Amino acid sequence: MNLNSVNTNLGAMTALQSLNRTNDALATVQKRVSTGFRVADAKDDGGAFAVAQSVRGDVAGLTAANEQLGGLKGIVDVTLNSLGQVSKTMVEVRTVLTRLADGTINDAQRDQYEQQYTQLRTQLERFIDDATYNGRTLLSTDPAAGGGDIVTIRNEQGTTLTLAAFDGATDFVVDAAPADATAAQTAITGNWTDINKVINDAMNRLGADARYIDSQIGYNRDKLDAIEGGLGALIDADIAKEAARLQALQIRQQLGTQTLSITNQAPQALISLFGR
Repeated sequence: MNLNSVNTNLGAMTALQSLNRTNDALATVQKRVSTGFRVADAKDDGGAFAVAQSVRGDVAGLTAANEQLGGLKGIVDVTLNSLGQVSKTMVEVRTVLTRLADGTINDAQRDQYEQQYTQLRTQLERFIDDATYNGRTLLSTDPAAGGGDIVTIRNEQGTTLTLAAFDGATDFVVDAAPADATAAQTAITGNWTDINKVINDAMNRLGADARYIDSQIGYNRDKLDAIEGGLGALIDADIAKEAARLQALQIRQQLGTQTLSITNQAPQALISLFGR
């Protein structure tokens, strides 16, 4: 092809194509540097972006699950604290029952002990009533009072965890004060012993639940770290590498611009062929 043409400048066309390629590569690198992602959207890599979005959904699910487990942990901890106070009070109830079982005390003394017993029984009821967290309680089966079984999610798949509620007002409160020494003796081996066992069993179960919840929260955190590490390996940009490429492409862009300027001046040389 004739290179001495004022209509077609092959050198300029080649330089322009090279400069356009450099500009495209520079735009890609600048996007990676500015976003921190090798794959910022589907245009960068549709397959990798689709996988990344799925993984981000898992991350969101695990984060939400841990938030819900944190709320459940609050409920269990409050319940355990309440039952701890109930257990301590039951020890005091046992002391008063033992005194009421003594047939040698007079009526005035018995009346004082009965009042003390009634006060302790009221404390049991209050500790149970106050065992609420965010409007929910595990020491009541009445939904109107925020009671009933509590069901929450434990992982990103939406798998549920259920904690069964107790009927605290019935199961954890001793009967009214015994009328005489014989009734007090019966209460020690009967009503008090039965209820104290139920309370201890409940504390044991809730203690195991609390340990499991802590373990599940810790496991979810570790899993989140692993997932986010894998996600980073899939879509994160190597910033050091991209920074080096950015500088190289900027130099290529400058050289390409200068080359294009030179080739655009080539047809001017043809003017010298014509005399004045």
